[in-house]
Amino acid sequence: MPSSDNHGSPIPFASFRRSILTIRTDQVHSEMSSNSNIQNLDSFQRQVFTRFNDLSSVNPDELLSISWIHKLLDAFTACLEDFRVILSDNKSLLSKPPSDRLASDYFDRAIKAMDIFNAARDGVETIRLWQKHLDIVVCALNDRNRTIGEGQFRRARKALMDLALVMLDDKDTGSVFSNRNRSFGRKGKEQHHHRGTSSGHSRSLSWSVSHTWSSSKQLQSIANNLVPPRSNEIAATNGLATLVFSMSFVLMFVLWVLVAAIPCQDRSVQTHFAVPRQFSWSTPMFLLQSRIMDESKKRDRRNSSGLLKEIYGIEKCVNHMTDLIDAARFPLSDYRKGGSEGERERAVVSL
Repeated sequence: MPSSDNHGSPIPFASFRRSILTIRTDQVHSEMSSNSNIQNLDSFQRQVFTRFNDLSSVNPDELLSISWIHKLLDAFTACLEDFRVILSDNKSLLSKPPSDRLASDYFDRAIKAMDIFNAARDGVETIRLWQKHLDIVVCALNDRNRTIGEGQFRRARKALMDLALVMLDDKDTGSVFSNRNRSFGRKGKEQHHHRGTSSGHSRSLSWSVSHTWSSSKQLQSIANNLVPPRSNEIAATNGLATLVFSMSFVLMFVLWVLVAAIPCQDRSVQTHFAVPRQFSWSTPMFLLQSRIMDESKKRDRRNSSGLLKEIYGIEKCVNHMTDLIDAARFPLSDYRKGGSEGERERAVVSL
């Protein structure tokens, strides 16, 4: 928030506001700690902060890359293991109200989370299917022993068309590829695919969930009613409420990132949730949420199949290759043959 222009006060309003929030956060955290009897709770909170602070401080080129997703999942599994150990050391609390209700609520969220993890796994398999189509394009256009003819161009065009159809979903009509279907064929000829509908759309057959299932709605159902515990609830559960909420939020946050980054059925980044400010791990998660939302708002990423950096590279490359192939006219002149070889090599290297 911009600093106030009120010259009557020597302290900028933004700085004053931050100091008040800091005092309030310290008070709440101190209150939570004083009411908590669970061993290693403070250590768990610090570990969550450390792991997500490392994830939030990466440079823009690394954020949302495959290597970064690996680190995110490693951080999640480490938090989950710490959570499991603490619960194991405090089994007696889990059978008493209201702790038993908190444990049941977390179990329900974990069951719902499995659907999203399965959908993310299917999304990874879909990306591998994209790779097979890209391999066909590379094979068709990377024959250095002979001049590329119309047959190779047709094969590459067919592979690109199949790839675009695979990347489309009949609910995702806003995809960057939905507007390019007709460009794969020559002018005056409308292309149809035997597996698609009349509009050229096709649904992936690899999903392990129902065709009416929505990753966005599932994620929203997990985020609903996920609110920080009150002081009396923390005291009544000897601190278990703080532990369960922290792990539940970590779970929900990781699922949100996966849905944003990887192709999932009916995916979206517009899940409504706010990062609570009274926990030590709040700052890195708030920063990550802001950075990922900013990435999703970029003009060339709004209709992407996923925010994963490697997906963005595939989409750019496919668009570039499609433009090159659509521009080819046969028979190729000697000049075009020589020029196309250089363009071909650059395109293949980019793939």
